[in-house]
Amino acid sequence: MNANQINYLNIGLMLVSCIVAFIVPFEMFLFSYAILGPLHYLTEISWLHKRQCFSPGKKDFIIMGAMALAISIPNIFPHFYIMTRPVEADGSVIITAEMNNLMVGMSSAIPALVFIGFAGSALLLLTTNTLKRVVGFVLLGILAWIFHTEKMMFLIFTVLIPTLVHVFVFTGLFILVGALKSRSFSGILSLLVFIGCGVSFFVLFPNTITGPSPMAMQKYDATFLVFNQQLYDAFIHANPDKNMIYNTNTGTMLARFIAFAYTYHYLNWFSKTSIIKWHQVPVRSLVITGVIWVGSVLLYFSDYRTGIMALYFLSYLHVIFEFPLNFHSIKDIGKEIGARLRPAS
Repeated sequence: MNANQINYLNIGLMLVSCIVAFIVPFEMFLFSYAILGPLHYLTEISWLHKRQCFSPGKKDFIIMGAMALAISIPNIFPHFYIMTRPVEADGSVIITAEMNNLMVGMSSAIPALVFIGFAGSALLLLTTNTLKRVVGFVLLGILAWIFHTEKMMFLIFTVLIPTLVHVFVFTGLFILVGALKSRSFSGILSLLVFIGCGVSFFVLFPNTITGPSPMAMQKYDATFLVFNQQLYDAFIHANPDKNMIYNTNTGTMLARFIAFAYTYHYLNWFSKTSIIKWHQVPVRSLVITGVIWVGSVLLYFSDYRTGIMALYFLSYLHVIFEFPLNFHSIKDIGKEIGARLRPAS
């Protein structure tokens, strides 16, 4: 497909994602995250790795992988510890005071680790000098430690950047770059439709409530409820309970937006046939990817939360791997806008 065809395909995917998100937001998000998410991680990680993650150093992917692992461990460890530790007679997990303090300490370090992953990816682009990189990471570590307990640090680097900024803002930047470079009507239209879809959840049908089904609610309670509560609190400045997430106008608006942002983010990636060149991917790689993907989906169906934890490293790895490309996109947008503002010679 050519660029115009891909743009119109994406407009269709946006509209379909938007409509479904209005109707069944919670179910849509759970489906997309479990079915489309793992395949997205696997294929994008492979694609970025072949291009050195758009970073100048051939081994920079190792540094980024280490940062993703450091972020993942504090999230993964408590889940699998609770799954494997002995329990009391009433079924509660035995957690000593020392272990509880360790878990709390690991959790409090997550915003700092994400900050280092984000800023560190920019550092890798700015210099290839080993000494400068070491000094830079040390300074980033100091800054992260100083501010890691600040609420704004938690909001930006734990709640927003790995989630909605990644799936909505950065996706929007990719669409904007394409529209600026192609200067095509279809490219500009796709950007306008994308923005319009995002805004629509907060202006159309504001008084309708579409809570989750009992099965979806059970899975959501165990996984993403806290995420919705954090976002709700960040933007509305309230401390929402479960009912406010599932059975209020604001909770519904938020759920619809999240469902659309994630679903279209995945679909947008799969639609980039001219960039990814699916037909050129070796059969062996496709088979391995397919087997891992099927296994991941089965794990989600077996226990949704365990599926999330099992793929947590991959989910963060694809976010970290993409950061350099995100920075390149911002740079390209600046260049394109600058070229248009510069007076003709």
